Amino acid sequence: MEIPRESLRVKLFADGADLDGMIEMASKPFISGLTTNPTLMKKAGIVDYMKFAKDVLREIPVKPISFEVFSDDFEEMKTQGQKINSWGENVYVKIPITNTRGESTKLVVEYLTNKKVKVNVTALMTNEQVKEVTSVLNPEVGSYVSIFAGRIADTGRDPLPIMEQCLKTLSSVQQSELIWASPRELFNVFQANQIGCHIITATNDILKKLDLVGYDLNKYSLDTVKMFHSDAVNAGYSF
Repeated sequence: MEIPRESLRVKLFADGADLDGMIEMASKPFISGLTTNPTLMKKAGIVDYMKFAKDVLREIPVKPISFEVFSDDFEEMKTQGQKINSWGENVYVKIPITNTRGESTKLVVEYLTNKKVKVNVTALMTNEQVKEVTSVLNPEVGSYVSIFAGRIADTGRDPLPIMEQCLKTLSSVQQSELIWASPRELFNVFQANQIGCHIITATNDILKKLDLVGYDLNKYSLDTVKMFHSDAVNAGYSF
């Protein structure tokens, strides 16, 4: 069953590190927030983290935006988290579920949320990890929990049952929302919507495909044929 874009309940967040692209997406009424991460920033050629973040926040002062700590040390994560939090009221601080040694960051999350810092706990892939996080989240402080459903799917597993379990687990924490992260295709938006996931964050190239929702498949087939033909002609192929 097709679901019109305008009837989606899941909130759409744009994921990226290109300032112009972020501004473009933030201007769209159907985009509720934005996220970024050090990997996307590196790919975009960002060299000054703080300058980039403040440039973004100057242009996008209202919609929630998540910026990630990059330290691997727990005490430094706390310091970085509080500094990032100070950049704006709409800022959420991304904290990875573990450090690079696989040690849980739950005490960092607990410390920051008790300091009234809004967090986005990221890179989770199991319901057990969600249980660990929910045990330390402050129910009076806004938070996100990001499940990398796309990466779960990359391993040959269906992410839907896991996401449904995670939703039930997180429901015990007021003001916390589940994010379907790392989607691989637009259809994931409708899967997230179907199960009642609060948020899905996707790159601009996926979100721009929303214009195709409900597009006639026969016309889409013809468009594809025309594209192949045009590219072959323009390439000058011959026998």
